[in-house]
Formats: sequence, structure tokens, C-alpha cells
Amino acid sequence: MVTLAEVAQHAGVSASTVSYVLSGKRSISASTKERVELSIQTLGYHPNAGARALASSRSNIIALMVPLRTDMYVPVMMEIAIAVATAARTHGYDVLLLTGEEGPAGVRRIAGSSLADAVILMDVELHDERLPILRESDRAAVLIGLPADTTGLTCVDLDFEATGALCVQHLTDLGHREIALIGEAPAVYERHTGFAERTVDGVRARAAETGVTVLHRPCEGGYAAMARTLARIFDERPGTTGFIVQNEAAVEPLLNLLQQQGRAVPEDVSVVAVCPEQVAVQASVRLTSVAIPAQEMGRRAVEQVMATLTGRITGEVELLAPGLTVRESTGPAPSA
Repeated sequence: MVTLAEVAQHAGVSASTVSYVLSGKRSISASTKERVELSIQTLGYHPNAGARALASSRSNIIALMVPLRTDMYVPVMMEIAIAVATAARTHGYDVLLLTGEEGPAGVRRIAGSSLADAVILMDVELHDERLPILRESDRAAVLIGLPADTTGLTCVDLDFEATGALCVQHLTDLGHREIALIGEAPAVYERHTGFAERTVDGVRARAAETGVTVLHRPCEGGYAAMARTLARIFDERPGTTGFIVQNEAAVEPLLNLLQQQGRAVPEDVSVVAVCPEQVAVQASVRLTSVAIPAQEMGRRAVEQVMATLTGRITGEVELLAPGLTVRESTGPAPSA
């Protein structure tokens, strides 16, 4: 293991000069800095993380809280996590991934220790129990998600209210007057998870503005659950011709069941999905969709962490505008 003293000897400078080059705490001439950096590279020196943290009061670690639940679509969560880790490395930070459902205790553990300089929270609920602890802590924090009260919080998310409204508007423009929203599993709404609740709000608001009827039905996903949900929808609203799906596990079962019932997509019914691009393009009918910008959300969250750590921003809410891509699953409503 190469030591700081060996780097200093190789570069022909004092150990304190090498330390100043690494920390940036003092101005060092360009030629000396270049010589030290060359010695570091040549010798393969890596500063001791513990010592560096003690010296700078920084751990250079971001804690990412990602509760992995069975009722959530894990690939999207992990895509965001990978984007966070990738973006963090460009700033010289590593990511500590916390996947347990620790709730407030997990936030308290991070906030009350030197484990991480900042925390990013995912799976945010409208009235999230973790938030009071964040507000009381001086630890830099960013939410990927939007709670009901954003006072004093820094957040980034897709604008899910606008997403729901955009889906309704697309179907309305095609002449559909009865629309069903097939949502996430019931437990997601029972927790009042922000993205799901806000999508429903956007759907209902735009439906009221345009005079169309909307039926919202949560669904566990999978073939059997989707069959029960679809039967219930057509039993309650036989004239339904437009579907909005915010549940990746329900997409393919829905398309298969519609086909079995002799309902052609998009000639008889139209389907719009809120899902990752990959799910939309690989479905048995290429889906008109609003994509989940997972990578952009992860990258923007890290940028907000860096801005918060340096005091450039605090309490900023950034909502990414949705974009709808039209594919083969939507068309004009069938005539009466």
C-alpha cells in the first residue's frame, strides 16, 4: 500500500503539499500540482477513506433509500438507483444503497451518523413519516418523489398529475368518452404513494374538464387479477373504449384478455400506458405511452444533492414534463 509520504518523496515535495493538493484547501502552483498528481498516478496512490473523511468532515457517500416492495415495479427503481450511482461517481461520490423498509428509523440512523453526507429518498408517500426527521436534520437530502407538503424539501420527479391529464387528453382527442384507469396494486394507494395518487388526480381533473367519465380500478397485476379487474370494469361500464394503464405487470395480461374477448386494439379499444419505454415497445401491441424518465430523475437528484451540499439551492421542487409517444395501441373511438 503506497503511503502519502512515498508520494511526497517521489514528487520531491513535503507531505503537507501532497495533502493540500488532495484536499484543495490551499493554493498550489500549477507545476507542483501537476508533479504531485503524476506521482499519485504513477505510484497508484489511493487516499485512506477514513482519514480523508476525518480531515474533511465528509464521507463522500450518498445514502440512497430504496425500499424494495413486492407491489412496486423493481426494474424502474433499480434503473433510478443505477443512474444515481453513475452520476454520483462523476462527482467523486459513492452510493450506500439501503433497501430495507426502515422508515423513520433508517433516516434517523443516517442523519445521526457520519455514514453519508447526504440522503436521497425514493418511494415517497404523500404524508411520508420520514420527512419530519429530514426537516429536523442538517443532513442534505433530496426526494425522488413529491409529498403533499414540500415546504423546506428538495424534490425531483416526473409531473404525474400532468401525465394523467395528458393520457386523458390524448384519448379524448380521439373521441373516447368512457375511460378506465387500471392502476397500481391496492397497497400502493393504501400507503398514499405520491406518484400513483397524483396520476389519479391528474386523470380525474382533466376528465372533469373534458366531460368524459373515468373509472379507476387498482390491480395487483398478473393474469388472474387483471381478468377480475377487466370483468369488473366492463360490468360497471360496458361502453368503456379507452384504457390508461399505470401498472407494468398488468400491461400484457390486459392486451391478451382484450384479444381473447374479441376486442381489437386499437379498432375497438385504445390503450395508453405510463411505463418504461422498454415495456411499451416490447408489448404484443406497441403501446402509446408516457415514459418514466428514470435515468433523468436519478441524474437530477444527484445534481440537486451537489447543489445542496454547496449551498447553491435548498427547497427546490423540479418536476419533469411528461411526453406522450403515439404508437399502435391508440386510435379513433369506434362509432356507436
